[in-house]
Amino acid sequence: MKTKYKQIVRRQLDTTLARFAEVKQIQLPPKGWIRAVREALGMSGKQLARRLKVSQPRVFKLEEGELTGALTIKTLRQVAEALDCVFVYGIVPRATLEETVRSQANVVAKERLQRVSHTMLLEAQGLSAEEQKASMDDAIEELVRETPKDLWDEKP
Repeated sequence: MKTKYKQIVRRQLDTTLARFAEVKQIQLPPKGWIRAVREALGMSGKQLARRLKVSQPRVFKLEEGELTGALTIKTLRQVAEALDCVFVYGIVPRATLEETVRSQANVVAKERLQRVSHTMLLEAQGLSAEEQKASMDDAIEELVRETPKDLWDEKP
């Protein structure tokens, strides 16, 4: 993707993902969504099995599988349909994508500038605190704007 579009795409996706902010607070029901919805509908395991065209023991395996993370997205969609529900899937960032990139850029810039500062110090060309901050800010902004392929190579 071209550099000039990376920030635009990130901002657009941040806007879309902002709608999921409340979802992050929702806790998985202790027995899972399948069982919680099934029971709230007053539907037995046998009735759900009939709707899914599977055996009753399979429904209980599905409910267990949801809790262990063993179900596929395809299966979750099928179960949701059988419960007259819509399966919703998403990856919701803890912070905005822009904040996440900026945070990583901060880590990378700090690492890179420490190496440069050490070399400059050895050559008696150290920067003042103000110059260091300006240099750091510039490096972060460039990394956020460019988002180079190696941005995520260095660990936070």
